[in-house]
Amino acid sequence: MKPNRVYTPRKITVWRGAGYGIVDFVGGGSMTIIGAWMLFFYTSYCNLTAIQGASIIGAARIADAICSLLMGSLTDNFYKTKLGKRFGRRHFFLLIGSPLMLLYITLWLAGMNYWYYFFTYMVFEVVSSAMMIPYETLPNEMTDNYNDRTKLSSARMFISAGATFLATFIPGQLFAVLGQHSPVPFLINGTLFAIIFAIGVFICYTVTWEKPVTPEMAAELEKDAINGGSAWSKAKGLLVDYGSTLRIKSFRKHLLIYLFSFTGKDTFNTVFAYFCIYCLGLSATVAANLLSLSLIGLLVTIVAGFAMVKFGPKFLYVSGYGLMLAMLLAYYLCFQLGVKNHLILILFMISLIYQVGRATLEFTPWNVFPFIPDLDEIVTKRRRAGIFAAVMSFTRKSTVAVATIAVGFILDNSHFVKNAVNEPIVAQKAIADILLFGTGGLVLVALLVALTFKLNKQTHEIILNEIARLRAGGSKESVNPQVAKVVKELTGVPYDKVWLDKVSENTRSDKS
Repeated sequence: MKPNRVYTPRKITVWRGAGYGIVDFVGGGSMTIIGAWMLFFYTSYCNLTAIQGASIIGAARIADAICSLLMGSLTDNFYKTKLGKRFGRRHFFLLIGSPLMLLYITLWLAGMNYWYYFFTYMVFEVVSSAMMIPYETLPNEMTDNYNDRTKLSSARMFISAGATFLATFIPGQLFAVLGQHSPVPFLINGTLFAIIFAIGVFICYTVTWEKPVTPEMAAELEKDAINGGSAWSKAKGLLVDYGSTLRIKSFRKHLLIYLFSFTGKDTFNTVFAYFCIYCLGLSATVAANLLSLSLIGLLVTIVAGFAMVKFGPKFLYVSGYGLMLAMLLAYYLCFQLGVKNHLILILFMISLIYQVGRATLEFTPWNVFPFIPDLDEIVTKRRRAGIFAAVMSFTRKSTVAVATIAVGFILDNSHFVKNAVNEPIVAQKAIADILLFGTGGLVLVALLVALTFKLNKQTHEIILNEIARLRAGGSKESVNPQVAKVVKELTGVPYDKVWLDKVSENTRSDKS
């Protein structure tokens, strides 16, 4: 019988890494376009107020966050179904997600009513979440090797950087050709990216794999069939499972870094077009061209991949966040000082350096994430990558929803007038303050937490070696004291409390 390709490991090459990473056209591309232009599109071409547009984005992100939580458990346990056994508990969702990516086109039809935009954006967010959560577990599924996982994540971030560039460059060129006062560029752009999303997800489905159902997972399935359980007990167990992820010290720190830095980045994207147009008196084309300097992210991703292995994530966090904070202040001073001479040249210089920091921000957390479930495994003996990915997505999307609504609320309450030639000075100051204090404050918190982060290649290798030793029957009593110290430092759990056979029924999860 021909082996199922979805369970057949293959060599992780650069091209296979690219096939895996191409899905981040959805994460890097769609979210960049939405972050940079969705609220602007709603207020300029859909006859919606800033708070109405923000409420659509915020409500959809909340629904997306809830979907992320449900998907974490669903994908971890999907091997129990016939579809999961045939197509894979991760890959089934990639297969059905591919054609559904075309729904992205529906977001960019101008002149519809509030409820049309509410429904279409809600549906797309939920569909993309249902596909991205299983996708994010694949490095953990495909290999245990630090360098191979870094190769996969680096390929993903390289493509994400390219997607971010195209998501900002293409709209700028469409504005230049078709005019910035027409909604047609947005529809053309949305159609183009929707086709890329659909093709990219299908490519990933064909070139990646996941771990097959193990005897332990089969025994778990049998036990569940015998024991059953009420819907309430299952729901309670699910909530306890999600809460248990926060027991891992490094994950708590990783979550805070990711949460504040990405929310800060999204806040910047949401307000930057407004800042260029209404605070600096520039065109939407210039704003798009400044954002398109994200092209530098392609080079940054390559350099960051080497730095991740040689210096570790803390070095990248400090470098990237430091550059972003300095450039946010530079943007703010351009407005406050009323710079006119060589303004566009100055902005291009500031934006180029900012994009170096932003690319580092996007690269690092998702390169750290594949190593987090290993810390959980040494504590619980389980592999729960889906649960951890779900918690990350849930927390980020929840806070982004709040941040987006807050931006819309601040704009409306600062006398922002949609489509006005000149905004009142109070609205201009509010936009500039969001850029510096909103984005900058969030990134600063991420930087302070990152200074205490200690997971890197060396400490991760210690964890993997100890898992292998214990799994082979090694005694906990004979542990090297330095190893025990690293385990406690990274997990937050004393060594004598890890790798225990007795696991609460409520916190039980499946091995992968």
